[in-house]
Amino acid sequence: YGPRQRPEMAIAKFTRLVDEGRPVTLFGDGSTARDYTFVSDIVTGVVAAIDDTAREEGGRHRVFNLGGSRTTTLKRLVELIEGALGKRAVIEWHPDQPGDVPITYADVARAGERLGYAPRVPIEEGVARYAEWIRRERTS
Repeated sequence: YGPRQRPEMAIAKFTRLVDEGRPVTLFGDGSTARDYTFVSDIVTGVVAAIDDTAREEGGRHRVFNLGGSRTTTLKRLVELIEGALGKRAVIEWHPDQPGDVPITYADVARAGERLGYAPRVPIEEGVARYAEWIRRERTS
């Protein structure tokens, strides 16, 4: 997530809805957790992987999992967006969606060992950066 992210993704969508005072639809009790990764951390990992691949003999390629590797609950995500915008969310709660998993996150151990990859932007800072970017875009 971050500046210019796809508008239907959670952080972009929720930020827009909260900012506009429109309802945010949440499923379950808010305890599902996801691994949100700020774009600059992904770029750092991709560049490190490209550099690593360039050093491999025989053109061998490796696969690396890049992510934040730290989960944030849905409820906490909305709280962070509220704090970054200085606005309260209007939440419409709905039952769990069939097939939704309680938690997802990236195992970045291999990328950490091989590439020195370590996500640096915590969700609190990333959401604040995203909200600031939204503000700047509106006034440009």
